[in-house]
Order: sequence, then structure tokens, then C-alpha cells
Amino acid sequence: MTKLYDIRKDLEGYRASTADQLRDELTKLRKEQFNLRFQKATGQMEKTSRVGDIRRSIARIEAVLSEKSKKQTA
Repeated sequence: MTKLYDIRKDLEGYRASTADQLRDELTKLRKEQFNLRFQKATGQMEKTSRVGDIRRSIARIEAVLSEKSKKQTA
């Protein structure tokens, strides 16, 4: 389980990044999520908690991207 301190540290890093960097990170995480789905289907997955961690990281990045786009329009 990820600690709250680590989550806040990640969010600070995401907020300091540019939108392009965040999109690159999002692409990387989605590829990893795709690979984990295949591992799960074939029974090769060792750390099942990684699926949830990646899903939450994707949601955090999308939230930060949304914040940045709202700031640009305002």
C-alpha cells in the first residue's frame, strides 16, 4: 500500500511537470497497465496490487492535467 507521503510527493512532481511530460508518463503507465492485464490473463502476475497502483497513478495524472487545462482557460 502506498503511503500518503509518497502520494503527495508524486503529486508535487506531477504538478511541477509540463503537460507534455505528463502525457508521456500517462502513455507509459497505460502500456504497463496493458502488459499487466496480459500477465494476469496468463497467470504470470506476481504483484497483483500493482494493477491498482497504476490505475490510481493514471487517475492522479489525469486530474493534474485537468487542473492545468482549467488554469490555462481561466
